[in-house]
Amino acid sequence: MRIASSTVSDNIVRQIQNLGSQQARLQSQVATGQRITNPEDDPAAVSRVINLESERRSIEQFQRNAERALEVSQASYSGLQQIKKLSDRATEIGTLGAGAISPESLNAYASEINQLIEQAVQLGNTKFRNDYIYAGTAVDTAPFVATRDASGDVTAVAYAGNTTQSQVALSESSSVAPGTAGATNTGLGDFINHLVSLRDALRAGDASAVQSTQTNLLASEDVLVNALSEHGAVQMRIEVNQTQQKERADNLEKLVSAEADGDLPSAIVKLNQTQVAYQAALQSASNIMRLSLLDYLK
Repeated sequence: MRIASSTVSDNIVRQIQNLGSQQARLQSQVATGQRITNPEDDPAAVSRVINLESERRSIEQFQRNAERALEVSQASYSGLQQIKKLSDRATEIGTLGAGAISPESLNAYASEINQLIEQAVQLGNTKFRNDYIYAGTAVDTAPFVATRDASGDVTAVAYAGNTTQSQVALSESSSVAPGTAGATNTGLGDFINHLVSLRDALRAGDASAVQSTQTNLLASEDVLVNALSEHGAVQMRIEVNQTQQKERADNLEKLVSAEADGDLPSAIVKLNQTQVAYQAALQSASNIMRLSLLDYLK
């Protein structure tokens, strides 16, 4: 049976094209180290890689969330530490002021407490990344609004924030509140008002009022200590979560590599074989294409 020369030519061209495609794919694998460059290379593996990459992107978002939450918690903790120092000094002055001391000393202590009040208001209205950190979720509102007398001294503060805590997702099933609790925020307002009472009692030389205010300051100190402890626990939880998420990300990276990375030694061997076959096919095609009708007549 005779085979048309056009059919022979088409088959040769098709074979050369297939070998050229294989050669190009293997060259890409050797150059990039990737087994999969197009979905048709391995549809099932591509589907698995897409799912793994989606999970990895989620983990990256959780990692960013954790970093942001840790920064907020650390900023809140730092501010509370500074307020705790004010509380320690105020308690010390309250103890001294409750004793029998001169009016001059009482006035001096009252002046110092007045400065502590200003510092406390400033710390209570601390911002982090342009958000008020002791205002609950009302981050655009200064949480502590001071009322002042004619001389500019603070006579009272009112809390203008809310008691809601923002939740930050750390994983698919867990979240954390990095900011201060509502009770802590309102407690800071109480603390400042207790300082105002202590200053006024010192100015009046009222030892009984000083003693009463001292009791209130100790209660505020308990609020501060509890808040510091809570933030320490929150930060530890965030740091543990960061470690877990990094391990998850590393494991996913290994799974993706197992699916998509090529076997370099095997790819090089196959590439060499394909190149030899490609050159042989070109040589054969050249020889066949030179055949003419006279060659058949011979």
